[in-house]
Amino acid sequence: MKIDFDYRKIGLKAGLEIHQQLDTRTKLFCECPTALRDKRESNRSFKRYLRASKSEMGEVDAAALEEEKYSRTFVYRAYDSTCLVENDEEPPGELNREALEISLEVALLLGMKPVDEVHTMRKIVIDGSNTCGFQRTALVATDGGIETPEGFVGVDSLCLEEDAAQKVETEGEGDAVVFSLDRLGIPLVEICTAPDIKTAEQARKVAEQLGMILRSTGKVKRGLGTIRQDINISIEGGARVELKGVQNLRLIGKIIENEVVRQTNLLKLRDELKRRGARVERRIVDLSSVFEGKRFLKRKSLPKEIKSGGGVFGVCLRGFGGLVGREIQPGRRFGSELADFARKCGAGLMHTDELPAYGVSAAEVGRVRRIFGAAETGKDCVVLVAAERERAEKALNAVLNRAEETLRGVPKETRRALLNGSSAFMRPLPGAARMYPETDVPPVEIGEEWVKEVKSRLPETFEHRKARYKEQFGLNEELADKISRNPSFALFERLMKSFGSKRGKGKGVPATLVVRTLTDTLAELTQEGAAVEKLEDRHFVDLFEQLSANAFAKEAVPEILKFLASQPQPAETSVAKAVKEIGLEAETNLEEVERLIAEVVSARRDFVKESGARAVGPLMGVVMKELRGKVDGKEVNKILTEKVKEILEG
Repeated sequence: MKIDFDYRKIGLKAGLEIHQQLDTRTKLFCECPTALRDKRESNRSFKRYLRASKSEMGEVDAAALEEEKYSRTFVYRAYDSTCLVENDEEPPGELNREALEISLEVALLLGMKPVDEVHTMRKIVIDGSNTCGFQRTALVATDGGIETPEGFVGVDSLCLEEDAAQKVETEGEGDAVVFSLDRLGIPLVEICTAPDIKTAEQARKVAEQLGMILRSTGKVKRGLGTIRQDINISIEGGARVELKGVQNLRLIGKIIENEVVRQTNLLKLRDELKRRGARVERRIVDLSSVFEGKRFLKRKSLPKEIKSGGGVFGVCLRGFGGLVGREIQPGRRFGSELADFARKCGAGLMHTDELPAYGVSAAEVGRVRRIFGAAETGKDCVVLVAAERERAEKALNAVLNRAEETLRGVPKETRRALLNGSSAFMRPLPGAARMYPETDVPPVEIGEEWVKEVKSRLPETFEHRKARYKEQFGLNEELADKISRNPSFALFERLMKSFGSKRGKGKGVPATLVVRTLTDTLAELTQEGAAVEKLEDRHFVDLFEQLSANAFAKEAVPEILKFLASQPQPAETSVAKAVKEIGLEAETNLEEVERLIAEVVSARRDFVKESGARAVGPLMGVVMKELRGKVDGKEVNKILTEKVKEILEG
């Protein structure tokens, strides 16, 4: 259900960070290829233990400190296509010039000002996504922007950076995390807008427009995971929150709406806690004796933990009763927020707002409350964790910290976007302390001549291309928009130059047919299971060359493409061969065509008399099915109309 907000009234400020992989030959700091691998092809692995380090200013980043608390082991899978640079066992090479030039191209398309000299920096990240404990990034340009119907949105910066390793699995109870190194080091651009976005819909439009500009270069990777959007959001009285990993543009509006709901509810929660005089009691109590003898709990296997030297531990949140179970965003309660923190420490939790349940009895809840002196009225809430003592204490201390932040309002943090449009805690919001210079990579000067050279060959934008297609080929708004955004736009232009009609008139293949073939027809065949990815540009050139020579009717196009895609070696199959094998050669004997149409109409004489001229439409489908695309539809329609008219006038 869509929520209507007065975004101006609540003081929404939002900005986007777009991360787009570049389609370069090699990675950013080494000669390894940028292709992703099947994770089963890994031929070696190694472990790392990462810890926070001080920046050049002598400060330690808060986000790095938070990650260090979890004491996790990181396992990295390497391949025959990765090298010692990804392993952090060899210094990085020079900055990839191809990637830098693409970055300049994007920056100029956004009206940005390139820096005089590109310096690579280290950005401390110890969540395991980089083997060395930092990500390399370089500022390329500043001060650009784009126009939107709702107003100008500034683009503050464009950086060139290396992509992170991809997390592929978690081992055990959160102790070890496995990453794949095939993605680590792939060049990507990070585009950061100013907080000029005022509505959820405007955010979606900005993301879409930036994506179109990136794709217009023809030099970015396509497919799931190659572009990611992060959203920075705040409202009046709230705090800046970064929502990471939004891959679906259609989710952007929903994610912003849900974050506005979350921050609004957290502010209400803060006010209610203040009214109650709530407080956080930093006392962890061993409650194992309460649960001794329990054989099974539906949600938590407490006996297993107790037998392995662990136990059940708890803390009391005074005045939080009934509020931990309160929903603060769709599908997530305040207890879910607390659970995020416990989960980072490798533990799950329960709380008395949701008990008795999961095999915990009312009597046991009562005993727990009495141990803490918690109000039987439910004013207080007890949080339980089952784990070995050290892990349980880490988890509960994290819960207590989060509860204390709730008393102050909305915490600044980085959150992970979920598929349902809600979000979960990742880490505190990083600060400037995580940046320091990368001394192993020399700076790169961006001279005026280089900028002029790149500017002289900037690609056509989607909007310009769409306008040109409407004028040049007579396409309507929908089709011009569809093909201008399609990766096959260059093939479309090639086909139209060789075989197309002018503005849909005269001899040649109509532009509308070419567009629908490259977009709708291929999409429909994909849904039917056809392996259209096997088709090459030459197949389409061959197809439309044969069509322009009247070798078959345009109605046969889908069947021909489907046949080509089904061949074990499509590259060795010509369109002429496909037409012959399917039996779709154009029918040149119009007398035979006329005879077939007459038979179809005669057999449905009653239907024709009842329907009148409207019978042509349904009968057209019957006739074309019989002819299987051997005759052009216009010719069939002409003959069919005449035959129907003869019956009606007879």
